[in-house]
Amino acid sequence: MQFFVFSLIGVAVIVFQSTLAPIFPEWFASPDFLFVLVAFAAYTFSWVNGLIFVFVLGWLVDSVASIYLVVFPLQYALVFSLLKLACEKSPLKEVTYQIPLVAVSYFVSKIAFYALFAFILPGTLSAISWMNVLQETVILVVATVPMFLLFSRIYEYLGNKKIGYRVIGKQKNSR
Repeated sequence: MQFFVFSLIGVAVIVFQSTLAPIFPEWFASPDFLFVLVAFAAYTFSWVNGLIFVFVLGWLVDSVASIYLVVFPLQYALVFSLLKLACEKSPLKEVTYQIPLVAVSYFVSKIAFYALFAFILPGTLSAISWMNVLQETVILVVATVPMFLLFSRIYEYLGNKKIGYRVIGKQKNSR
């Protein structure tokens, strides 16, 4: 159930970022909300479910908004794997490292994929703006806190709730 609901949330985030985000001011729509969802999945989902989840979301983003195929599934799978490895068996409390790891992984993935594209497609990219990348990272961190709280609530609600199915039919008289 959690996998299905978070998949729907991921699709909604992709629709928001690809269709509605350009309408809003740049500072409001610049956080990569899907990146936050991938990071949350790394902290909560199992390896198999999480990799399937991030690959499907990356593939959807690729089909909606990417020029070069396999970039987003690769990026999200790498980020998921690295965050999963970093937080698995960590002696620190979750709150201590989750948000800073999201910020570091976002910053490093932005720089790494810029370097990859600069190597593969020399002369086609403009010079990287370090201030822009830092600004996007800070905005992402600010957006990560409420999104993690929301995702945690949803995850816990779905995990604790027993889904009961009502049988449709005659109801017994309560006499």
